[in-house]
Amino acid sequence: MRSAAWHALLPSLVPANPGIFFLRSQPGRFLSHAHGLRPCRAASSLPPGEYLPPLFSVAPMMDWTDNHYRTLARLISRHAWLYTEMVVAETIVHQKDKLDRFLAFPAEQHPIVLQLGGSNLDNLAKATELASGYSYDEINLNCGCPSGKVAGHGCFGARLMYDPEFVGDAMSAIAANCDVPVSVKCRIGVDDRDSYEELCTFVDKVVSKSPTRHFIIHARKALLSGLSPAENRTVPPLKYEYYYALLRDFPEVHFTLNGGLTTIEQVSASIRQGAHRVMVGRAAYNNPWNMLGHVDSEIYGMATSCSSRRQILESYQVYGDSIIGQYGISRPNVRQLVKPLLHLFHSEPGNSLWKRRADSTLRHCKTLAQFLEETLDAIPDSVLDAPVLREPSREQDYFAHVDSLLPPRYATLANGSYESPALVTASS
Repeated sequence: MRSAAWHALLPSLVPANPGIFFLRSQPGRFLSHAHGLRPCRAASSLPPGEYLPPLFSVAPMMDWTDNHYRTLARLISRHAWLYTEMVVAETIVHQKDKLDRFLAFPAEQHPIVLQLGGSNLDNLAKATELASGYSYDEINLNCGCPSGKVAGHGCFGARLMYDPEFVGDAMSAIAANCDVPVSVKCRIGVDDRDSYEELCTFVDKVVSKSPTRHFIIHARKALLSGLSPAENRTVPPLKYEYYYALLRDFPEVHFTLNGGLTTIEQVSASIRQGAHRVMVGRAAYNNPWNMLGHVDSEIYGMATSCSSRRQILESYQVYGDSIIGQYGISRPNVRQLVKPLLHLFHSEPGNSLWKRRADSTLRHCKTLAQFLEETLDAIPDSVLDAPVLREPSREQDYFAHVDSLLPPRYATLANGSYESPALVTASS
């Protein structure tokens, strides 16, 4: 089933206008009609199929950025670009009769990027061809994950950085089987291959061998032995100067900054310093309201789509209860649907009590409406109905000294110059 056909499964969510999330009338404290509020909208003033540039995106995260989280994220931010979890190319190729389970998504999630993982050119090409029917806005190749499940299985993830020739061939094969832009997500280095010159050689080779003109740069190197995936996100030092040097040395390539950014103030500071685009991972998952709630206004200069977490929950409840059991018994179930909600009240009064109630309620509840009805009394109305608040910032100069740290220029370019693609990706 393609993304447009998903609407047939969600009649109460998008009965007529695919740009708006509608609400059923359900009794209960969390419903907006009891408080005179309007439903949360995920609409845009842009024409259908046209999106603002990917100034801000949410990183692909295994077991986290599934359809349920992405639906929540889109309700909070209309313009952030969303990424899928990594989908292994072989999974797509060998599950051709069950592709919806891995690739289908509601059209409201546009703009959205599919991240592929793999090291077999034929399978990457076939997977891209099969995925092209789902109308993703970009296809990305994972060259940055240090997880043993990825990097240690064949030649997935960050281990691919050892072979830029292959990555160039892979990106060429991916691009030949889709009609949307392609990109690479990578680290600044791997193991002892961590000099700025080696990073530039990787970028240079991939660009010279393929149409790739977008790299997401996690500003840490990956250590494939001796560190866990969690340690690989914190132990190797951040080198933002490598990212900013790439902007200088590859002016016709677009680069997204990733790694270590935890507040919207840091995101804004990086853009003021000249970053093309910014990607945030765990901060957007662990504190979605305070991170994503500022993206539309602070990064894009657009009006925010929702005024409160009560509205978010109302719309999400309709989505969730519409798809329970869609792929069989407990696929998905209430627990899976609640998972991305558990950080919505990060650091707020009532958060700890709500999580304790959530744990006990999930043992017996059958619908998301029932879950919310039995747990949300733990959260004060003042929190449920509060707009997203902007705290005074002390991080305006977070990147102020990066220019003084830039490494020497990279002078060797395989082709001398590259064609520059359009900034805005389109077409749903």
